[in-house]
Amino acid sequence: MTASAPLAGIRILEVGTMLAGPYATMMLADLGAEVTKLEPAGGDISRQVSDSYFASLNRGKRSIRIDLGTEAGDARLGDLVTQSHALLVNLKPSAIHRLGLTYDALRRWNERIVCVAITGYGLHGGDDPAFDYVIQAATGIAALTGDPAGPPTLPGYSSADNSTGLAAALGLLAQIVSGRGGQIDVSLYEVMLSQLNYHAATYLNEGTRPHRRPFGAHSYYVPAQLFPTADGYLALFVTHDGFWRAFAGEAGIDGFATMAERVSHRAEVLAVVTDALATDTATNWERRLAPLGIPVAAVRELPAALDAPGAPVVTAGERRLVGCPIHVSGYTPRYGPAPGLGEHGR
Repeated sequence: MTASAPLAGIRILEVGTMLAGPYATMMLADLGAEVTKLEPAGGDISRQVSDSYFASLNRGKRSIRIDLGTEAGDARLGDLVTQSHALLVNLKPSAIHRLGLTYDALRRWNERIVCVAITGYGLHGGDDPAFDYVIQAATGIAALTGDPAGPPTLPGYSSADNSTGLAAALGLLAQIVSGRGGQIDVSLYEVMLSQLNYHAATYLNEGTRPHRRPFGAHSYYVPAQLFPTADGYLALFVTHDGFWRAFAGEAGIDGFATMAERVSHRAEVLAVVTDALATDTATNWERRLAPLGIPVAAVRELPAALDAPGAPVVTAGERRLVGCPIHVSGYTPRYGPAPGLGEHGR
């Protein structure tokens, strides 16, 4: 028997643009929520990027054109709010307040409406531009990324937007479960500082400043980083002594039996591991080490990952996309196409 969608019957309005907000509501739509995008005459700006870009963030939603801030638009918004459980918006704080997209402004139509605001620095944090890459720079992520001998580096995808979208979806659901309406305030800045958890805690409590290490090495675990091999790079992540014993046995390395030894002799450990891994290719090391239960993977490009057996690629309308990462027992998402602008206006 197929289970009903976990969020069946939940109606969510989205005033979203580009990535963080639309990604949040797409995850909710994948789980069965009815998500309606409220778009201006020109539509979400991401429609101008590419059809695949827009579809990757908006599959399975509805679209209504609405001129917020006008008398007719505000009346339509009020009607929609009376029928909905939540509204999620990602705009500048001034625009959110000006358009009346807060709980204080909307509660007159629905006391139990949950209003989620995604902004750069908080709903009361000002209007400074706060795109993903700017937040990565401002929170120390760029300074921690890349080779120590080179410049700061940005990850090759929108980590701040995606992470904030997931946090916003969590906050929205938490407030719905509470049975109360209210305002949820989620900022890119705070989400990314939160994701620096142990780095931040070490500095706040011990005064230790984090810094970049070669090949993205972990601050606490050794060896845990990328390594060059005879062909390609290998990610090896040894977090406890059992992993080390299995790896060392296969690689022919003696000594450094405890984590404390490996941390205190980091340079020596990395040197012997690098020499050992240089004797074979990354894919061969993966084949040798993975059956031993060691966390390991050859570095691959995205096409190789998407073409691999079991990759979560789905079809939504005419587009092939990566499916929902949340798997609920007995439930299979129905992936609908991204909506045309104003397609569901009636």
